[in-house]
Amino acid sequence: MPKVLVLYYSSYGHVETMAHAVAEGVREAGLEAVVKRVPELVPEDVAKNHHFKTEQAAPLATTAELPEYDAIIVGAPTRFGRLPSQMANFWDQTGGLWLKGALVGKVGAVFTSTATQHGGQETTLFSLMTNLLHHGMVITGLPYSFQGQLRVDEVTGGAPYGATTIAAGDGSRQPSPTELDGAHYLGQHVAGLARKLTA
Repeated sequence: MPKVLVLYYSSYGHVETMAHAVAEGVREAGLEAVVKRVPELVPEDVAKNHHFKTEQAAPLATTAELPEYDAIIVGAPTRFGRLPSQMANFWDQTGGLWLKGALVGKVGAVFTSTATQHGGQETTLFSLMTNLLHHGMVITGLPYSFQGQLRVDEVTGGAPYGATTIAAGDGSRQPSPTELDGAHYLGQHVAGLARKLTA
């Protein structure tokens, strides 16, 4: 059975919540989903002073395990319109895998969270994607067959490049049902592609 890694970094829990919705979509499609996170780089006192969610149940991922998966779905919040240093640091350590072509042909997808509707959702998704593209992965977005991203009757995330949520400037807004549905759909979509490519 193909195996999918949902790899995330989350400061306040929004991306963590989305990661579990993505994994549910993978499992509902009949594949194995493993949820792991990358290490926090911010000093512990700084993280606590900024109210980071320091307790997260997902185990830490290692770069060495990445070739074990048939698909990797990566999620991280925006940092000024790009991926955060925690996720960049993780992928910066994959040069040996790149040299061997260890991830070539695997399915990749991305998701993110921003404070506002126009807080860099699409640029952050693209900055996450570039890592996967350099590894020769087959990238998919969130197709418009997920009708939730066409909604204009409510504030909602979602882009053809990946699932997204909006957290508000103070982090008070949690992922909406529509946004969680988008994350779930992304997981199902990636699982379907992984199954086809590994057949």
